[in-house]
Amino acid sequence: MTPVTDVAGQLDAAVSQNPRFHVTGIQERLFARLFAGLVYAQIWEDPVADMTALALPAGADMICIASGGCNAMSYLTADPASVTAVDLSPAHIALLRLKVAAAQHLDQAAFYDLFGRANLPGNPALVLDQLAPHLDAQTRDYWAGRHLGRKRAGMFARNLYRHGILGRFIGAVHLLARLARKDLRPLLSAQNLDAQRQFHAAVIDPLFDTRIVRVLARQRTSLFGLGIPPAQYDKLAADGGGDVIDVLRERTRRLVCDFSVQDNYFVWQAFHRGYADRPDAAVPPYLARQHFPDIAARADRVRALNQSLTDHLATREKAALDAYVLLDAQDWMNDAQLTALWTQITRTARPGARVLFRTGGHADILPGRVPADLLARWHYDAPASALAFAQDRSAIYGGVHLYRFAG
Repeated sequence: MTPVTDVAGQLDAAVSQNPRFHVTGIQERLFARLFAGLVYAQIWEDPVADMTALALPAGADMICIASGGCNAMSYLTADPASVTAVDLSPAHIALLRLKVAAAQHLDQAAFYDLFGRANLPGNPALVLDQLAPHLDAQTRDYWAGRHLGRKRAGMFARNLYRHGILGRFIGAVHLLARLARKDLRPLLSAQNLDAQRQFHAAVIDPLFDTRIVRVLARQRTSLFGLGIPPAQYDKLAADGGGDVIDVLRERTRRLVCDFSVQDNYFVWQAFHRGYADRPDAAVPPYLARQHFPDIAARADRVRALNQSLTDHLATREKAALDAYVLLDAQDWMNDAQLTALWTQITRTARPGARVLFRTGGHADILPGRVPADLLARWHYDAPASALAFAQDRSAIYGGVHLYRFAG
């Protein structure tokens, strides 16, 4: 992994767009410090929607932002030749490297115990005893190390998905619901979309009208728990005419009302803080029993790097890659950073390459910010973008966008 001092510098560069002692500048640096730790124990983008939109043939070479590593592992079901996953958070890279080693050295039951159930007393021993010999030194030291006095490997005995910035944010949301005397658990027993919509209207939607939720949501720092830096918060608010409450209300409605809770593991993470404990539970593709043989056989195709995407692409040869999955990272970037990124993407893209990314707001953020002659080498696939947005069960983003390399 990259040394922590370098990581801190990379994170500051990624999110800092204002003077250091400006209010927003202080918020940006606070966000950067938080992001140096574990943010997402589970990535919050739908890999099935990604793979449908990308429609890659077997043997493709991909690059993505790692986040919690779920999607990098899930892309293996599409039989790529390689998946390079980069992330500025050392914790995210340590988690993905652990998943790679676990797929190679555990059987399916133990693999699911570790990352599916993620709360069993024997799980830390899987990490510290069985998997440790197969980890690089820095990843091994990370999981054997301590956070707030406890070994990090212990998270796998105490529900991994309650940890990280997002896990704690979801816990705070549950606390607010309890304070408002709202029980969220019945949603997960809903038998159809009509029942989900009725529950949303009666229980969930009124929470957005409570004073405490309205006050908290209007503070930029309150949404750091969703991994939303100040620049992205402003884009969210712009979609709501300046009021982020309306945006959060609508995206929560999409999550709860537009997809069956029985098929949507994002709903389970949001309202149960883990996956359902049953054989047919909705889970990310890499955790599905039927995919484990392929995940295990192909895990060595994943490379996890604690590095920025632009910096890594600068080390790659020309015409080296078929697909780029950027998550919402571009929402953090200024025009110069976007131009540097797309210069490297264009240089390394093979004919027919695809770029998939998400935005906090609805609009595509590239036109007018990336030089026109550079962007002209790419074709925006509006129908595929709209379909990917409609199919994304995470429901938190304003837009999903697909570009194809025109040469």
